Amino acid sequence: MCRLFGLTAAPRRVKASFWLLDAADSLDRQSEANPDGTGLGTFDTAGRPLVEKQPLAAYEDRQFAVEAKHRESATFLAHIRHASTGDLSTKNTHPFTQDGRIFAHNGVIEDLPRLDEELGRYRELVEGDTDSERFFALITKHIDAHIGDVTAGITEATHWIADRLPIFAINMLLTTATELWALRYPATHDLYVLDREPGEHLEHRGTAGTVRVRSTEPARVPTFVVASEEMDDDPDWRLLPSGELLHIDRNLHAHRTPILDRPPSHPLSLSDLSADAAASQQHR
Repeated sequence: MCRLFGLTAAPRRVKASFWLLDAADSLDRQSEANPDGTGLGTFDTAGRPLVEKQPLAAYEDRQFAVEAKHRESATFLAHIRHASTGDLSTKNTHPFTQDGRIFAHNGVIEDLPRLDEELGRYRELVEGDTDSERFFALITKHIDAHIGDVTAGITEATHWIADRLPIFAINMLLTTATELWALRYPATHDLYVLDREPGEHLEHRGTAGTVRVRSTEPARVPTFVVASEEMDDDPDWRLLPSGELLHIDRNLHAHRTPILDRPPSHPLSLSDLSADAAASQQHR
């Protein structure tokens, strides 16, 4: 199953090192479970997105997989891919960028021709073959329709998909240079949030070892962390309710809005998916 990770310390920029691993520091085990790509998105001081990604398993590109990603940014977004739609290429590797925003998704959306039709001219934003990048383009379309309101854009796009398309899950993270949005829908996959107070170090060590984040400096500012799993033993991790949109604004204030209070109109089960898609959605 793909893993999502997001962090914001807005408005302050922080330094962090990212390791994208699976199971007790084992690169080989990470590659076996999530073999199809890793990616990291941050923003420079001018607010421009910086994305590093490769469509490779850790054992194929050990240097990329283990090298600490020393970046200074107010927001971070990382993704480990197990492909469900689209071939193994850089263009299909998360995260994606559109209009100065960074996005990653965990789940499956079907009936892509109908989604392409709905996108209209926004289909031109999609460079790859994934359902995820199309989902992002639909969000971008509705953000534009709402004059830059990201919350409204996510709400409209997810409503359209939940009402019309077959879906297994549409868990997502979206970041700008100073803000973060997270959605869990439906309750197929987990997505957790932690409001982390300053401590000796900003450090998250997952007992499953899937994603590790450790700062090179003591954490002097509060942060919010969003992840597909509880990454340490902190008792304050909270599972996002299905259908709740979490928005952490540029002043690190949290806004929680229930935007989907009903099940999908066309829910998919594992048995409805292709063999590859079903394998990509298994919890490992």
